Amino acid sequence: MSRASWGLVVHSLDADETLVSLNAARLFVPASALKLVSAASAADAVGWNYRFETTVLASGPVEDGALRGDLIVAGSGDPSTGDPSTSDPSTNTVERDDLADFVAAVRRAGVRRIEGRVIGDDDAIDEPRPQLAWTWDDLGYATGALFGALNLDENRTAVRVTPGAREGAPTRVDFAGAAARRLRNRSVTGAAGSDRLLWPEQRPGEPFLTIDGTIAAGSPPAEVRIAVGNPTLWFASALRARLVADGVEVTGAAVDIDDVDPPDREGLTVLYTHRSLPLSELVGPLLKDSVNVYGEALLRLNASPEAFPTNDAALEGLGTRLTAWGVPADGYQIVDGSGLSRRNALSPEALLVVLRRVWAAGIESPLVAALPVAGVDGSLASRMAGTAAEGRVLAKTGSMSNIRSLAGYARTAGGETLAFVIFVNNFEGDGAMATAAVDAIAVRLASFTR
Repeated sequence: MSRASWGLVVHSLDADETLVSLNAARLFVPASALKLVSAASAADAVGWNYRFETTVLASGPVEDGALRGDLIVAGSGDPSTGDPSTSDPSTNTVERDDLADFVAAVRRAGVRRIEGRVIGDDDAIDEPRPQLAWTWDDLGYATGALFGALNLDENRTAVRVTPGAREGAPTRVDFAGAAARRLRNRSVTGAAGSDRLLWPEQRPGEPFLTIDGTIAAGSPPAEVRIAVGNPTLWFASALRARLVADGVEVTGAAVDIDDVDPPDREGLTVLYTHRSLPLSELVGPLLKDSVNVYGEALLRLNASPEAFPTNDAALEGLGTRLTAWGVPADGYQIVDGSGLSRRNALSPEALLVVLRRVWAAGIESPLVAALPVAGVDGSLASRMAGTAAEGRVLAKTGSMSNIRSLAGYARTAGGETLAFVIFVNNFEGDGAMATAAVDAIAVRLASFTR
């Protein structure tokens, strides 16, 4: 790692003393460590009790069990709909089935037949699109899923690739979950015993997703996780399919509101309003599991209440908030909420300001509780187990090609609490070596005594 660019700052929260500072004012690509900024700023903007709302509306009257018009589902950016990782602790549920709640509400309204379409209305925020400088080859993967006003199952699904009978034979590709988008299969069957290498590609200018690569003859089918493409159409299609499966006839198709003449909003009747879990529960998937859709959703909460919640409006609100916290304007360049963009730049000392502010709010903060714990859970579950850091380092990870980051808190062997930020960019070794180097620093911090 000697040719890499390193940024490091370690600060004792108990003694209010900086112990280590290496290139702490320089800018680095933070990867998913940026999600700490998204979480802290969202909580400051709207409070931990904030809930997203998704509304189901009817464009016509309900007569004799028939809705004489379209069913419209209008979102506000909830990233958690249909996500089983956001279980409700108040009911001790392991999984949630939000679409069942939507269908039940429609049936309670007396609807057994919809004589119209299921329209996904995403007009409450800006259109789903890749954020600035997201690389095109990320967009087919689940990690590159687009965020919008309507989101379901983190906007990702899977395809199953089955090899042919012999080398060179075509493979078969089927949706392993719900069908989501048009596919083009370019994968082939490899020689028996050969390595499997399969990947999705959302190629620029193509309306379909390509599945490419090889899978060995005689091997079992393999699953490839993919992004669903248009999240609005994905949500509307899934809701329509669930309505039909549960006995509600639907005569029209599922559509994105941008592809049809929008209904008269003055004539709509609210059938149901779905409220997400509070923000205090949504930071778990964001920080422990590093789900990018959550990062984009929480960033939008920074937009001023008077502004239309575009990404730009959210970034403007975020800048105002960071300035109020004492983060210098030249200490960051942030363009998204997930950290997926390589245009993001952040100094270790800027992120340290955020960490110190979070800690000052109290160690019971939902943000601190949502951090991965070394050797225990989240993205650190398999890292630093059996070392001095196990159970004593709580930190957000970040990982992209040639980038690793780790930022959070360490409880030392001497009983001291440290806040730390570790960034490494442009390393010459492989990713595993970079991760091991970062972890060695965190273990050293947990081992520290005065």
